[in-house]
Amino acid sequence: MDAVPVEVDYRSNTAVFRDVVITQGDIRIEAREANVKGGLDFENGEWTISGDVRIRAEGGNLKADKAVVWFRNNLISRATVTGSPAEFEQLRKDGTTSRGHAPVIDYETANGTVSFRDDAWLSVGCNEITGNQLVYNIKTQSLQGQDNGAATPGGRVRFVIQPGAKQGKPCNVAGSNP
Repeated sequence: MDAVPVEVDYRSNTAVFRDVVITQGDIRIEAREANVKGGLDFENGEWTISGDVRIRAEGGNLKADKAVVWFRNNLISRATVTGSPAEFEQLRKDGTTSRGHAPVIDYETANGTVSFRDDAWLSVGCNEITGNQLVYNIKTQSLQGQDNGAATPGGRVRFVIQPGAKQGKPCNVAGSNP
């Protein structure tokens, strides 16, 4: 971690940092501020970071206003990012880009999933997917099914497949400018 310490209290195991950069393996988290509870040593703690939050992991990028990052056993285990909306982007192996946004995005490091919640939108290349909740695997670069009925009312997800997307023609995705 690289940051400017503002306040550190070892007795209560809390701290406030400014201009924070946390790097662990291929995960990089940047923000203007971090408030730490119960984990100054990264063993088991909760960090609330805010201000131009950026998380880079496994070829994907998340941007948000705020994030809560959990550490378990000295590893970043997950992050929940929030924004108006929070945004995701990943350049895929086939040269297309996946983009998504939602008010809440959960990133689970162990399985490499990003779950878009509460009015989710995701584009994979030229095609769009919308629903209340969508789950995208950044390791396999694929949309995952969900069995909790948390999509749109009635458990539905809406797909819009753009004609010409397979022919390598440029596409104009309506929601691509979040």
